[in-house]
Amino acid sequence: MGKNHNRRVIRFLEILPGALSWCIIAFFVALAIFKPVYCAVLIIVFDFYWIIRTIYLTTLLVMANRQLAKQRSRNWLGSCQKIEGWNGIYHVIIFPVYKEGLDILRPSLEALKGTHYPLEKMIVVMAFEERYKPAAEYAQSIDKEFRGEFFDLLTVFHPDHIPGEKRLKGANATWAAKRSKEYLRSKGIALDRVIISCFDADTCVDKEYFGCLVYHFLTAPKPHQASYQPVPVYNNNIWYAPAFARLIETSASFCQMIESMRLEKFVTFSSHSMSFKTLVDIGYWPVDMISDDSVVYWKAFLHFNGDYRVVPLYTTVSMDAAYSSNFFKTLWVQYKQKRRWAWGVENFPFLVSRFFENPRIPLVIKARRSFQLLESHVTWAVWAFIIGIMGPLPMLLGGRFFAQSAIGHNLPRITGLLFNFTVFASLVWIILSWTILPPRPKGVSWFRNVIMVAEWLIVPVVILVLGSTPALDAQTRLMLGRYMEFSATEKTRKVV
Repeated sequence: MGKNHNRRVIRFLEILPGALSWCIIAFFVALAIFKPVYCAVLIIVFDFYWIIRTIYLTTLLVMANRQLAKQRSRNWLGSCQKIEGWNGIYHVIIFPVYKEGLDILRPSLEALKGTHYPLEKMIVVMAFEERYKPAAEYAQSIDKEFRGEFFDLLTVFHPDHIPGEKRLKGANATWAAKRSKEYLRSKGIALDRVIISCFDADTCVDKEYFGCLVYHFLTAPKPHQASYQPVPVYNNNIWYAPAFARLIETSASFCQMIESMRLEKFVTFSSHSMSFKTLVDIGYWPVDMISDDSVVYWKAFLHFNGDYRVVPLYTTVSMDAAYSSNFFKTLWVQYKQKRRWAWGVENFPFLVSRFFENPRIPLVIKARRSFQLLESHVTWAVWAFIIGIMGPLPMLLGGRFFAQSAIGHNLPRITGLLFNFTVFASLVWIILSWTILPPRPKGVSWFRNVIMVAEWLIVPVVILVLGSTPALDAQTRLMLGRYMEFSATEKTRKVV
């Protein structure tokens, strides 16, 4: 495939998700104006589909929660010690850092120190950005405080303006991984005996994380052809975050728990681990794409001709809930974070264009994975609009005749049924949310417990504002060729 032809194919694939999403929205609006009865029928069908989907996803969430409750307290190190050769595994743990200060970095390293796993098997790499001037001071403080706690603590500085790179987390992580490879070779440590974990700077691992990781690595078939994904929870500062920020972050954790039960669609997200040898073989994380945590999975999937998977780890890694100093700033921080997550739609043109170049992957797998990726992003961009905005349109635009028709009479009732069912599902989610909530810190009023239940009443508002809008924004930018720049999420650990 020629370079110009390949670029045209990629542009078509970049346009496709946003075009489909906007066409669906425009189609519903046009039907509401010209054929309100048909529009109402489609909305009713979609409502019932969404009820069935909600039942299915809530069931998966309950199952994932049971797995997490069952496995998170297990003595994973004890299980590892029963497997020959477990103590020959080393860990490289990379923390890509940009503007995060010592108040963010220290707890992450303290969490590593507190794990139920030999620290002498851990090589911790603090990957700072050279362009951020306070980084040198932070590195010096970290080195002074944590030197000698692990097998080794490395501080590396990612240079700015490397040709072919963008200012991204993936570029920083790749630079750090390459320096780690040089270090491992100088120590005579084989790459196939090393597991590399790439954590956000605010990631605090569970005490049993590394035992769980090593156990699954040693017992998995083809362990080098798998990534290992823990459950991300946004608990570091959850008791201090505003209500709607807590609600959104809890929902994000639940979505990842649901995905862990759908192995066919499971893709790496945020903090994850994999074989160091595999990472080197596939060419590291992308240095020019924002969604590095998912693209690295697809790079491995392509490298192994579709024989690559994600193994769920039912143990948690805790990160910060995104919020700022007031309501509107928090809303903007949350919106930017969700839009950056939705920019994962860039995976679609990346993957499909490379499917054309790889004849060794079966066609049925190419078609299925391409459709799953496209469908998930388009659904993300339109579902909140269809449920929250399109539902009333036939009543508003259909005129007196539609209002007096049988379907016009029943549409509000069916929409109300969907709302009532959503409330019922929310009750299940409320109960489950308490199972992943950390203990209430001293100084936080008990009344916040009541607030954390009552905040679920604002689910409809959150759905309308932060449900589909960020995804549609990201897809529209990609469709128009207005490529996003990476924007690090603000980290805040104070009461607001």
